[in-house]
Amino acid sequence: MAIPDFQSLMLPLLKYLGQKGSEVSSKEVLDAMAKEFGLSEDDLRETIPSGAQTVFANRVSWAKTYLAKAGLVESPRRGHYRITPRGTELLQSNPERIDIDFLKRYPEFLDFKSLRGTRRRSNADAVPLDAPLLDSTMTPSELVEEAFRQMQDSLAEEILQRLKQVSPAFFERIVVELLVAMGYGGSFPDAGEAIGKSGDEGIDGVIKQDKLGLDTVYIQAKRWEGTPVGRPVLMQFAGALQARKANKGVFITTSSFTEDAKRYVAQIGTKIVPVDGYQLAHLMIEHNVGVSTVTSYHVKRIDNDFFEEAG
Repeated sequence: MAIPDFQSLMLPLLKYLGQKGSEVSSKEVLDAMAKEFGLSEDDLRETIPSGAQTVFANRVSWAKTYLAKAGLVESPRRGHYRITPRGTELLQSNPERIDIDFLKRYPEFLDFKSLRGTRRRSNADAVPLDAPLLDSTMTPSELVEEAFRQMQDSLAEEILQRLKQVSPAFFERIVVELLVAMGYGGSFPDAGEAIGKSGDEGIDGVIKQDKLGLDTVYIQAKRWEGTPVGRPVLMQFAGALQARKANKGVFITTSSFTEDAKRYVAQIGTKIVPVDGYQLAHLMIEHNVGVSTVTSYHVKRIDNDFFEEAG
């Protein structure tokens, strides 16, 4: 079964707390909800894009947060929750579903949502409470991460288009600069150089992995448009590595690789890492090659230890 969205978790979560009566731990809530929805181990291991938290734990946490903002759930102490008298009263009415629209009947919840419009904007400019974004089945954390992912993908596509327009020599230099930025060898002058030229025998660059040059990685960089890199091209690169008695190579292209080419590099003794255009663009973003930071947002959470009073 697919992981339920956080709004679908609200009623089952409240019912569970109502059945327990007393406070329960976050782990007990997670276990109960996982059992309620019949989630598999793979479901429970799935993480949000940042990897900071599992999707399921994130959604259960937001369901508890929204129920608490409506006064249906409370947290008597860190990591523990219980139903409130208001929550018990609500369950007695046998609601069919609890979601954001349902919670709007509670003034405390409306006050919570209206806080979005009180910082750096007038109430007239605030996003309406019934805007589609707020009614999304995704949690606020997931919305932020999904927006970030879409921005990254859009930037990667723009980078890839620019890479396809640069000269072959400049493309080779970009590739070497990226590998150095990734930690291969240290500084650009000491560790890497673009060596592609006529008669290069299939080698476009070299990275010295240590200052003495005892270990090196050879690079082939193909600025191709559309046509996937096939097995024969990788066989040629493998031959060039063997001619230099090298056992490490990175083949980077703005295009993609055929399935036959991928199978070939997986089975040969020489270690060749294929990097396609999509991977290349995202690696450039990750390691700040050809991009600059425009804005940073710091997502913060409460420091519970700070508010612990000495006994």
